[in-house]
Amino acid sequence: MVRAVVVGAGGRMGRRIVQTVLETSGIALVGAVEAEDHPAIGKDVGDFLGCGKQGVVVDSDINRGVDKSDVLIDFTTPQVALRSLEIGVKRRLAVVIGTTGFSPGEMERGRALALKTRCVMAPNMSVGVNVMFKIVAEIADVLGADYDVEIVEAHHRLKKDAPSGTAIRLGETIAGTLGQDLQRVGVWGRKGLIGERTSTEIGMSVVRAGDIVGDHTVIFGGVGERLEVTHRAHSRDNFARGAVRAALWVVGQPEGFYDMQDVLGLRAKGNAR
Repeated sequence: MVRAVVVGAGGRMGRRIVQTVLETSGIALVGAVEAEDHPAIGKDVGDFLGCGKQGVVVDSDINRGVDKSDVLIDFTTPQVALRSLEIGVKRRLAVVIGTTGFSPGEMERGRALALKTRCVMAPNMSVGVNVMFKIVAEIADVLGADYDVEIVEAHHRLKKDAPSGTAIRLGETIAGTLGQDLQRVGVWGRKGLIGERTSTEIGMSVVRAGDIVGDHTVIFGGVGERLEVTHRAHSRDNFARGAVRAALWVVGQPEGFYDMQDVLGLRAKGNAR
């Protein structure tokens, strides 16, 4: 039985992960962590979620729950996620990170820590989105530089980072396939007299509205035709199921930095992360 602690258990994603852990065989919830001012602190996590007592009290101190755990699952903020990684390294725990919005420096720090433990870090843990990552790379390889690439993402009005981590990963995947660097060719929105589109740029457009869970579309625009690949998330349950699947998988792996391509067996042989 894999024993899990969910960090950010009272958040939109955290609540779905807790519920999914409770409903999944082979994994047990042994800890739930939230910020010290969160209304769930001190309550049984089941009472907070409305699913009956589970014998796990929501705590503000992650250190009180990790001694009896095998894996930390964190969907919070970059700063908190890095702290979870530090604890994972110190306590020799596996870690699953679904947090997005890392700065380049934070991501570098996260990678360094992840290599010292067993960590799955992914901007999107949906099975469908990870299939999309693989498909758009294959499409870009076939179409090459003759087709313009635009990425459009839409999320709920409360999302803090933009573009989404998923949109950035899509852009990085396509840019890498085309021999480009997204930081050099990415265009992060357009306004005014911008002139003609260059042949190498990858455009990013962001929508924030209502309660949209997450939509991502990649447009490959050619002369006389266009090809679009779209993923729409109807609920957060698919992300939660992916996170729990990653937790069950990573505890049995050697030390290393993994993502959902590894968990799902989608990474091409010899193509290390």
